[in-house]
Amino acid sequence: MSVTSTTTSARPRRSGPLSGRVRWALLLLVVVAVVTVWFTNRLLTQRFTETTQNRAELRLALYSGNLISELRRNAIVPQLLARDPALIGALNSGEYTQSSQRLISFVDEIGAESLMLMDRDGRTVAATDRSRLGENHRQDGYFVDAIRSNATVFTTNEREAGGYSFTYSRQVESGNETVGVIMIEVDLAKFERAWAGISDAVFVTNSESTIILATEPRWRGLTPEVALERQPADSAIERAIQVTTDWTAKEADAYLRGEAVMRIDGRIPFRGWTLTTFTTYASVRERVNAFLAIEIMGFAILAALVFYALSRKTAVRMALFQRESAELRALNARLQREISEREKVQKNLAVAEQSLAQSSKLAALGEMSAAVSHELNQPLAAMKTYLAGARLLLRRNRPDEALSAFHRIDDLIERMGAITKQLKSYARKGQETFSPVDMGAALGSAMSMMEPQLKVRRVRISRILPDNPVLVMGDRMRIEQVLVNLLRNALDATKSVDDPKVDIILAAGETATLSVRDNGHGIEDLDALFEPFYTTKQPGDGVGLGLAISSGIVSELGGRLTARNGENGGAVFEMQLPVLNENSQAAE
Repeated sequence: MSVTSTTTSARPRRSGPLSGRVRWALLLLVVVAVVTVWFTNRLLTQRFTETTQNRAELRLALYSGNLISELRRNAIVPQLLARDPALIGALNSGEYTQSSQRLISFVDEIGAESLMLMDRDGRTVAATDRSRLGENHRQDGYFVDAIRSNATVFTTNEREAGGYSFTYSRQVESGNETVGVIMIEVDLAKFERAWAGISDAVFVTNSESTIILATEPRWRGLTPEVALERQPADSAIERAIQVTTDWTAKEADAYLRGEAVMRIDGRIPFRGWTLTTFTTYASVRERVNAFLAIEIMGFAILAALVFYALSRKTAVRMALFQRESAELRALNARLQREISEREKVQKNLAVAEQSLAQSSKLAALGEMSAAVSHELNQPLAAMKTYLAGARLLLRRNRPDEALSAFHRIDDLIERMGAITKQLKSYARKGQETFSPVDMGAALGSAMSMMEPQLKVRRVRISRILPDNPVLVMGDRMRIEQVLVNLLRNALDATKSVDDPKVDIILAAGETATLSVRDNGHGIEDLDALFEPFYTTKQPGDGVGLGLAISSGIVSELGGRLTARNGENGGAVFEMQLPVLNENSQAAE
């Protein structure tokens, strides 16, 4: 009991100094941070404000130079057009059919807003804006001043729709007699649009202190004092928000839309005009606040490091305990999952083995039954045709010919027996003996098997065979079976063709190659063509085993069966088998 009491009383004395050091360290850090942020704010605000002011002055000089350049460039145009022979001739003759088109051709090269030609009575006789033809400008300043002066006259006119137009005008003389006035309207509104996308606010005042150009349309026609008039905040809340917003900027020159701005004035060397730009302190505030945010973040990180350094032992111990506890929980959960999965696998293992064996038996049985159905379909169809023919011949009292049909039926029955024998021994490959087979004769037998289908449809069949017999070593029944499948596929592929055609070519070289070509629509999926149960026929027309069985037969005979699409459309099947020559026959 005494030992426990001593330990308990020692813990508060150990934790007290630690908490005191942490508090004093954090308090000192906060004081240093506040002082540093205050000095940084004053220094950076002054520096960035000067930078922003210098940039605004450069922009003002650029804007002023652009205005003067545009005005001077357009000032020379009336003097040149007043000497244009075509315009002078039109004014003398009163024929203005080509005058407007001539002014339109000039306006794009000059870059002016519009051009107008007036006769001596002030009537518009030619203009780039044809809607103004016929207007009378006898009382307008640019016409009256041009008639009274021998030089180019500049005029500023207030538009009825708002804003101002700026024109240069000059009288047109012919033989020391005034015959009209040429007027060019200068497009200074484009500078308003350009300034609106760069500066916060810009306006130009004339010698009477009236705003004639401005990025704010409501300022035009007003004096700067009226335009910049700003009412105080309506409530204490709004005044507090304004002070908070402007805390990094010096005293504002003016306010635009409730935001403090810096005003810079500059004189334009043209008729006493003045250009004024306004720049907000937003960029100054953003840059200063960015540096202050970095400083505050640095002090916050430093405070965290100090706190971490003072309480490192406790944090390390707690982290170690938490990591060990988490590892033990994860290990326990993993063991429980492995045990449950192993028990589940053991329970399902026996059932899976039985299901696998049963599935293999059913798959083999299904494949065998489908193969029997596919290979017996063709002989049965031929037998049905021969029986119908024999019945008709017996009714017509032609027994000899009917007997020939019965002989053919007997041959088909033997063929069906041979097919079933092959299918039963399909699993025992390599046990049957091969004999020499004439490919031409096998092709003839296959064509005889397909005779009932060839009589029903009109198909052009061309056969190209060599003069000498082409012999291969194999089973004639199986070779004929492959040929029947290839011919049947070719006939099915040409069902939707207007002029069906099948070409059969037999060639002998190192191998015996028999090609079957049709003019159908070709093969869509060559990769899956020889897979079992793949078919493009309608349900009931086939089970998709013909090409799979044919490929297996050709492979057993030592050859290969390939397919491709022809160059002119249709499909091409090639069966290649080793040629039986004297050397191979002796080896056999």
